[in-house]
Amino acid sequence: MTDIFSPVTLGDIALSNRIVMAPMTRDRAGPGDVPTDIMVEYYRQRASAGLIVTEGTQPSPTGKGYWRTPGIHSEAQVEGWRKVADAVHRAGGKIVMQLMHVGRAAVQANKDADAETVSPSAIQCPDKIPGPDGVPVETVVPRALETDEIPGVIAEYVKAARNAIAAGLDGIELHCASGYLPMQFLSSNSNQRTDRYGGSVENRIRFVVELLQALAAAVGAGRVGFRICPGVKFNGMDDANPHETYAALLKAIDGLGLAYCHLIHIPLEGQDALDLVRANWSGPVIENGGLNLEKASAVIAEGKAEAVSFGYLYIANPDLVERFQTGAALNKANRASFYTGDGDDRIGYLDYALLDA
Repeated sequence: MTDIFSPVTLGDIALSNRIVMAPMTRDRAGPGDVPTDIMVEYYRQRASAGLIVTEGTQPSPTGKGYWRTPGIHSEAQVEGWRKVADAVHRAGGKIVMQLMHVGRAAVQANKDADAETVSPSAIQCPDKIPGPDGVPVETVVPRALETDEIPGVIAEYVKAARNAIAAGLDGIELHCASGYLPMQFLSSNSNQRTDRYGGSVENRIRFVVELLQALAAAVGAGRVGFRICPGVKFNGMDDANPHETYAALLKAIDGLGLAYCHLIHIPLEGQDALDLVRANWSGPVIENGGLNLEKASAVIAEGKAEAVSFGYLYIANPDLVERFQTGAALNKANRASFYTGDGDDRIGYLDYALLDA
């Protein structure tokens, strides 16, 4: 029986165990959206995870929508991420970067003044998003991308992926969930295009398929993962038939040899989301969503997924693997400091107790 603490290889990335740190926005980047020294320490503390997936990182200024999220499109950002990757590797860990272009899910005050907001269609995200002061405000009305602009957006992602590898990270994860740009193309309610990127399910999946093909060609398929959440309503998503959409997407990319599918597992009417993935995708799966040690161990032991990821537990427990191994009590996360330290970024970020302390 496979154990959660046993090693596993996802694509070209060898993990010492099957416990993954899920990507989580923490809003601690410095001026110029450059990773800071406390971010270096934050990720280093969690290096005993089999794999760390970084917080969502914008591939371009246009792709930013939230306050103080890091980028990977400038030299200073690359150097900042190099410090993170080096620290994680020195501690024996592996780390991949989640590339997150938010598309229409953006507040202009969070972006550079000259950075526009784009989406498949000029349809505003109905959900409010926190501005620089943390107060949720209405999003920007996006400009619909022209057909001939889409290769340029893909090129921005490709450059970002190459930058991540140049910074020493072990791979990248394409964020195709949470109502961000790739999911905006996938979902029938946010994609009202009439060109080859809209309308039929084959057209709506085209952007993500072409993007993953380009990323695989640029940095190697075995270093490219992707994250999905079929049926999620976050940021105004409401696909008419998520079963059809995601079955088509998974079948279209199944032969690329990608490293993994990272599934945010939420209830999906009419079919279990993990069953949907397994029926249409033959590669490794990372399961995420509402897991504790007992549930996660069962997922691995029963062969339902190759690895499991944890979000909130990793905020409060940098040494989560060791706590799981020893049966030690878990720290509780303080939600009030998820995105702010009340003037000190270390609060709720670097101050959770470690077992060896």
